[in-house]
Order: sequence, then structure tokens, then C-alpha cells
Amino acid sequence: MQSRRMDGPVPRAGTQQGHDPCVIRDLRVCFVGDSFVAGTGDPLCLGWAGRLAARTYTDGQPVTAYNLGVRRQTSSDILARWQYECTQRLQDCDDPRVVLSFGVNDTALEEGRPRVAPDESSANLSQILRRSADRGWPALVIAPPPVDDEDQNARIALLGERFARVCSEARVPYVPVHQRLRSSAVWRTEVRAGDGAHPGAGGYDEIAALIAPHWRDWLRTLPRVHEEAPARGEGAAAAFHTDRKRTGL
Repeated sequence: MQSRRMDGPVPRAGTQQGHDPCVIRDLRVCFVGDSFVAGTGDPLCLGWAGRLAARTYTDGQPVTAYNLGVRRQTSSDILARWQYECTQRLQDCDDPRVVLSFGVNDTALEEGRPRVAPDESSANLSQILRRSADRGWPALVIAPPPVDDEDQNARIALLGERFARVCSEARVPYVPVHQRLRSSAVWRTEVRAGDGAHPGAGGYDEIAALIAPHWRDWLRTLPRVHEEAPARGEGAAAAFHTDRKRTGL
């Protein structure tokens, strides 16, 4: 679908009424990550990703949102699948984007050790961001949120700091929600009342509100078209299978 300029008073996504006319574009966003991306625990079945997509419609920009969150997945699991899944949804699109959020599962202990070592987690994110840039898919990264376990929260916070450095080096916007949610009574209460990790509707309202200003700023900038982007389809599938072989997943 081609972008088309509207003559009506619909504002550009992320701007206020009365500014420049809106370009209604084929905006597609893949939300890639774990159970927090999937919205586990939300009785509205929206999570923060669904809430952001709804806000975008309210701002006057239709969006096709793909939720690619999978429970219990680590950054290594996501590295093995993300590119193939996103290619199926973002090819032949004039505004393809990727939102990433993961890391909590990396910090969970198994046999006394994190499921994914911090250095590997950072390398996984770096590789995803590099490939996203190569394909011309602007990325936005959301910090891993806190859970009802202070020891794990300390590991999550440290991993979040590593992720922030990776994003800074890649010049990708990073949204640091961890500390704000850690001090949020709504988030803490709902997580504790639930499964110890995921909030209910109120908690997802909180994290969506924290992300929203960054999301709007990110959507204001149209992506740069890469004329030399890797071939889609079979090439992406080959990369996907190579990743699976490399990570053993």
C-alpha cells in the first residue's frame, strides 16, 4: 500500500491537532520479545503493546501491530526466530518497524546460574539491532521490567544497564522503565497478587504510559529506505535456520 497525504485535520502520528497534515502510511510494527510483550496476566488481552497500538490509532495513524511475544523465551531464543518472523510481516511495507523487549528470562536462575550469561544477552541484542538496521527496520528497545524477587531484580537492572549501552552504541532509542516500575505501587501490588512476575491491567497501563512518549517520538521519524537491503524470503529463511543451528535451539 502506498503512502497517501490526507487533506483532513487528522494529525501526524505523535503530533497535536493543527500541525502539518498527516501522511497515512503503511505502518507495520512487530513487537518481539517474551511474556511481558505478549501481555501475560492482562485480563484485557492487550498488554503494553496493544495499548500503544491503540494510542497510535487515536493519534490518527493506523498501524498493523504484530505481537510476537513468547512466554519463557530468552534473548537467545528470540535471536533464533525474530528475523524470519518479522520478514514475513514487514516485507513490501513502506514503514516497517521492530520493538524489542526481553531479558527477564535471561536473568532467571537455573542450577544457580542465569539462563543466559549477561555477556551473551548483550551480544544477542547487539546482533539483532545490527540485522534490523541492515534491513532498514528502525528499532525501539524497552528495558526488561521488574518482578517480585529483589535478587532477580538486581540482575535485571544490571542487564538493563548493559542493554542501554548496546543501544547507545547502535544509536537505537532505549526506554528505561525498570526503576520507575520498581517504585510503582500499582505494578508491585498486581505482580505480587498474580504469578510473581506479570501484572494485571493496571500494571500494563503503567508501563504503556512510560513507553508512550518515547514511542511517539520514534514514530515521528520515517525510516530510511535501504537500497541494498538483504533479499527477502529465502535469504531470511536461510538466516533463520543458521541462527537456530548456531544457538542449538
